Amino acid sequence: MIKRAISDEIKAHLPKKEFTTIIGPRQAGKTTLMLMLKEVLDKKGEKTVFFNLDIEADKQYFKSQSSLIKKIGLEIGKRKGYVFIDEIQRKENAGIFLKGIYDMNLPYKFIISGSGSVELKEKIHESLAGRKRVFELNTLSFDEFVNYKTGYKYEDRLSDFYQIEKEKTNELLEEYLGFGGYPRVVLEDELREKREVIKDIFQSYLEKDINYLLGVQKTETLDNLVKVMASQTGSLVNYSELSATLGISLQTVKNYLWYLEKTFILHKVTPYFKNLRKEITKSPVYYFYDLGLRNYSIGIFGNVRNAKDKGFLFQNFIFNLLMEKAYAFPKKINFWRTKDGAEVDFIIDTGLLPVPVEVKYRDLREAEVTRSLRSFISKYNPAIALVVNLLLEDTITLNKTKIHFVPFYKIYIQSLLPLS
Repeated sequence: MIKRAISDEIKAHLPKKEFTTIIGPRQAGKTTLMLMLKEVLDKKGEKTVFFNLDIEADKQYFKSQSSLIKKIGLEIGKRKGYVFIDEIQRKENAGIFLKGIYDMNLPYKFIISGSGSVELKEKIHESLAGRKRVFELNTLSFDEFVNYKTGYKYEDRLSDFYQIEKEKTNELLEEYLGFGGYPRVVLEDELREKREVIKDIFQSYLEKDINYLLGVQKTETLDNLVKVMASQTGSLVNYSELSATLGISLQTVKNYLWYLEKTFILHKVTPYFKNLRKEITKSPVYYFYDLGLRNYSIGIFGNVRNAKDKGFLFQNFIFNLLMEKAYAFPKKINFWRTKDGAEVDFIIDTGLLPVPVEVKYRDLREAEVTRSLRSFISKYNPAIALVVNLLLEDTITLNKTKIHFVPFYKIYIQSLLPLS
């Protein structure tokens, strides 16, 4: 089994009365994690019951609150117990349904999971305000991937492994950039099997989640939209051009992109402005939650060694790292571009001084500051800036800004510094 970093945090929340809610992409490992939690509780002698709303036999118990409570009582009695509900988004009006159960003050602890569609149709987040804590489980992070691939031998000293085994680290990075982090993909050894798995994940997403949410029988247009977004990862998106290219209305383009965000396929990143109105109205860029799914959609799954846009692929990887490493901090990630061509890949906005982040998919040999980064520093005077690359580790000062050149595997330490 692949260990998930978030599992300990979820275990610590189990004694709380609030619903423990696990959300994330389809097939990212939510069901596996819930079954693991159930097994831990079972071994402790706790009473548990597991429902999966993708299974027809389980759906009958969700026709009413009373029928579900009767079934739970039959399985674990009327004392303390743990109730697991998987794929909660399959239940109509799930938020209201669960709110009513929570307010009955039953002796049961509920652990529920669902895709991003939980907050689209059933409005579960609004209905359960103050009654739940949400944990987001994405596909495997690079650290989780490396730990699994190295047999957890360096689990407690992974940063040392990265620094000492640089060649092996770059090999693993190449593999991760090509195949992504879906657990089922990582667990397969053969390339052909990996391709079959990612194909199944992609098709099941379109046919199950999107068909269920939008009632769209033919998903060809959405399929094409995903392909177009994959081909321009990290580039400015023009909605009108997408509309003309795909032959659908401007509003449909925006609606589809919104659903792709809410179902954990795409991240939308807006430009950095002090004026929020400008940020909202200017063209955004998009990044993928999972690199393997992105690569599959444009036919380069597992074969990115000579990809023309490998720099943007690495940029997507760093964006995901920034989102992961600064997860516990209040922050927003933007990008910065000017009319005269200056651009900085990411701006971490903590509400105080912004932190510019440049991404270089190269083995930098010396600390050089680009014109774009100089321009941003001159305009905003940040206390710190990051230049993420493959190898170089150094710090220089420009004006009063400390510029840290860091290998991607050390981004954790440096990214926390300006946010703490």
